[in-house]
Amino acid sequence: MLPSKLKNFNLFNDAQSYLGVCSALTPPKIAVKGEAYRGAGGLGEVDYDLGLEKLEMEATYGGLVVGVMRQMGMVRVDGVQLRFVGAYQSDQTGGVTAAEMLVRGRHMEMDTGNVKAGDDTEWKVKSTLSYLKWTVAGTVEMEIDMLTGLYVVGGVDRTAEIREIIGATGATPSGGSGGLLGGVSGGVSIPGLGRIGVGGNGFGFTIDI
Repeated sequence: MLPSKLKNFNLFNDAQSYLGVCSALTPPKIAVKGEAYRGAGGLGEVDYDLGLEKLEMEATYGGLVVGVMRQMGMVRVDGVQLRFVGAYQSDQTGGVTAAEMLVRGRHMEMDTGNVKAGDDTEWKVKSTLSYLKWTVAGTVEMEIDMLTGLYVVGGVDRTAEIREIIGATGATPSGGSGGLLGGVSGGVSIPGLGRIGVGGNGFGFTIDI
C-alpha cells in the first residue's frame, strides 16, 4: 500500500483565500508535555503525561501580505482563524482525500526577510494557537482546545472525566459550548436562607428548615 501524498493546498485567513500567495505551511507539532519519574521498585523512568506542549504554526507567504500585517498585536488569544485545506492523493488507487486543519490563535512573529532589488521576497509569520481541529474525509480526527481542556482523538474524548470532576463540562467536541454556568454543580448552605445550588441549567434554591 502506498500512502496518500499532498498534491496541493490552500490557506484561508478569516475566510479570505491566500491561494497563490501562501507558499508553505508548517502545521503545529502535537507533543505531550512529559515529566520523567521513577519510583521505588521501578526498573527505569516513565514519562508522566502533563498535558500538551504549546501549539505553534508557521506560514510562508510569497511577498507583501497587508491583511496578515494588520492582525499583529491581536489582544485575544484566539483572535485569528486560519484554515488549511489539502488534497491528498494515493498514486496506487488514484483516490483523493480532503484534509482540513482549522486553527485559532494569534500571530507572535512576522519576519519580512531580506530586501534586495531583483531577488525574491518571502514573509514568514509564526503563530501560537489556542484551538486546533483536524478533519479528514469529513470526519473530525482530532480536536484540541487549550482554554477549555478539550482533547478529542479519533472520536474519543481523552479529558472528559477530568473536566467532569473539576466542573468544566461546558466544553463539548466540535466547537460546541455550554452556557456560562454550563455543567457546574454543587451549592452552599447559608444559615437562615437555605441552600443555594448551582446546576447545569443555572441557579436553584432549596430551603433547609
